Amino acid sequence: MFKLKLPTDPRWANIVEGNIEEILTDHAWCEQKAATNAIGLITMLPEYPEIVTELLAIAQEELEHFRQVHEIIKQRGYTFGRTRKDDYVNELVNFIQKGGNRDDLIVDKMLFAAMIEARSCERFKVLTENIKDEELKTFYRELMISEANHYTTFIGFARQLGDEQRVNVRWEEWLEYEAKVIQSYGKGETIHG
Repeated sequence: MFKLKLPTDPRWANIVEGNIEEILTDHAWCEQKAATNAIGLITMLPEYPEIVTELLAIAQEELEHFRQVHEIIKQRGYTFGRTRKDDYVNELVNFIQKGGNRDDLIVDKMLFAAMIEARSCERFKVLTENIKDEELKTFYRELMISEANHYTTFIGFARQLGDEQRVNVRWEEWLEYEAKVIQSYGKGETIHG
C-alpha cells in the first residue's frame, strides 16, 4: 500500500520487547509530535476550511493516542520519560523543499506527514505480527489502521493542493530518500529507531 522501499526487519520487534517501557515513552511522544504537526499545517491552510476540519480531527486523534499510550505506561507502573529526539524524523525534515513557493512547501509538508504515517503504520504492523504481549498486539493493530487512514488523508491533501502528476513524482522521490534514511534505523527500541 505505501510502497516503502525497505521493510522493517521483523527482528526489530525483539529489540522492542526487550524494553517495552522505552518504546511506549518514545511512542507517546511521537503521537504528541504528530498532533503538533497537524496543528502546524492548520496554520498554513486557513483558506481551506474542509482541510482544516480534517486536520483538527487528526490532531485530536493523535492526542487521544498520546493519552492511550500514557495510560498504558501508568497502568504498567512504568516511568513516563522526557521527550526523545527523533533522528529519523529530523532527517526527513531535511528533505522538505526549501525556497519554493508556498503551495509547493505545503504539498511537501503533506508528503512529509504521509511518509511518517506510512512508516509508523508499517512499524505497528511489525509489532502486531511479532510481539508476544497480547494487549500491545491488539493496541498496535488498532493504531495501524488509524495511521493508514492518516497516510491516505495526507497523500490526498497533497494531490488536492498540487498538480497530481508532480505530487506523484515527488512522492517517489520521498520514497527513495526515506529508503536511504531508514537503512540506519531498526536497531533501537523506538518507533522509528
